[in-house]
Amino acid sequence: MRRWFPFTALAGVLMVATACTGAPPPTVVGGADHTAMVLADPVEPASLNPLLGYAPYGAAKLFDGLLAYDANRTLQPALAKRYPEPSADGRSWTVHIRDDILFADGTKLDAADVAATYRALLDPTYGATVRSGYDMLADVVLLDATTVRFDLAYPYPPFPAKLVLGIVSRTALGVVATAAKPVGTGPYQLVSWTKGDRMVLQANKSYFGGVPKVTKLTVVFVPDDTARASRMRAGEFDGVELPPARAAEFVGTDGVRVITQDSAEFLAVTLPTHNPVTADRAMRLALNYAVDRAGLVGSVLAGKGTPAYTPMPDTLPEFVEPQARYRHDRDEATHILDQAGWTVGADGIRSRGGVPARFTLMCPTGDSERTKLAQAVAKQVREVGVAVDVTAVDRGTLAARAGTEAEVMSAGDPFDPDLGFASALHTGGTANPGGYTDTRVDAALDSAHRATDPAQRAAAFRQAQRAYLVDPGLVVLASVGHTYVTHDYWTGYQSVVEPFDHGALSWGPWWNLRAWVPR
Repeated sequence: MRRWFPFTALAGVLMVATACTGAPPPTVVGGADHTAMVLADPVEPASLNPLLGYAPYGAAKLFDGLLAYDANRTLQPALAKRYPEPSADGRSWTVHIRDDILFADGTKLDAADVAATYRALLDPTYGATVRSGYDMLADVVLLDATTVRFDLAYPYPPFPAKLVLGIVSRTALGVVATAAKPVGTGPYQLVSWTKGDRMVLQANKSYFGGVPKVTKLTVVFVPDDTARASRMRAGEFDGVELPPARAAEFVGTDGVRVITQDSAEFLAVTLPTHNPVTADRAMRLALNYAVDRAGLVGSVLAGKGTPAYTPMPDTLPEFVEPQARYRHDRDEATHILDQAGWTVGADGIRSRGGVPARFTLMCPTGDSERTKLAQAVAKQVREVGVAVDVTAVDRGTLAARAGTEAEVMSAGDPFDPDLGFASALHTGGTANPGGYTDTRVDAALDSAHRATDPAQRAAAFRQAQRAYLVDPGLVVLASVGHTYVTHDYWTGYQSVVEPFDHGALSWGPWWNLRAWVPR
């Protein structure tokens, strides 16, 4: 559930601090000294295991990677002493690890923990869900107590981006796999997790960056937008993520500020290849012409977004193909469908070979923004003879039916197109729930994946966008940002451009909570 605010480019962040208007100040939720904080998150994580997908871009509260992104999206040493050193042929990277780091259980981090984490990733029996993103990694060699060498199957210049993966204590790898009690080096450690309700974290007193001043963090899981807004207003939370319209209701409240962080997230309608309607290439192409993206941004998103046409974010301008876009053209959409044999019936709905041009469009229960977006898309494509039935379902159902039913999905990251962009379009990609496949797109992405020359790499990603344009697997609608409401009891907030994966436990305004200090 990812939110938005207006911007002309995704490279900046707008923070609106509310003026004092006489509105009542918020309740003190976490105590008068503000060393405790209670946040509401719309999505409960499936796991806190980095190898099972927790905090894939770093900024984890419980773990540190060898490297970490700073506020400018630049990789900096974290558990590593310094930036990794590549070999002359680009086939290996050597990392020197700090010798002054303790895990939250008091045990000392050494290179064996790093090697064990990445070896578990490579081990098929462990079942690491992030494994597909590390196809370039062939082996992890433990050189000594503070040095690890990563051997690659082929040169891969962006490899340091893969080193934000959270490092797990080698003695706890099995425990983490069962999602019991993770043991990391991060600024916080898990105290309790009541599934379906909340998670309680406390400051890690062994944290190498200094014990956080916010010593207790409670994250309450509330998927419904309206409920989060109401409970924030009632004084139950110190911070929440909300849709822009809901967040705007808090402008003018004393002691509260509305924060909007730019992101590389895109919202899109998936077009599953196992659905008899959306599997048709002509239908997918026609839908991209039929949708009025600017109209959706202006109405559903209240102008708080920018139209988007492919999963490539504007935050990576060197990779963007400027011609990869669809004009809004209902006549063209109608012509494509007519030529493909989708004929209009007496009820105004098309059909072909006895199959009506009708499909279901799912959105998460309680997500008002995606629901309204889905309804607006359904209304627009009905004008070209395609019927879309919008239905809200729980996230379990959403995942189970993603291969056959369309959904309003989100993905994207501002770090490297080989992460978010490729995973959304490559056959078998982790962000490709509809099963989209195109040999030309795959070939361009594979070329970019293995390119060592930056110019060739950028050209290959642009070629992937051009190939996608003639055979789309999504109706990408808009680039969006993330809107939050938070009490103004602390200093330390630092703006960032976020990936789609964000919230109280990773990216979000609290991404650097370890540096927050009560006023």
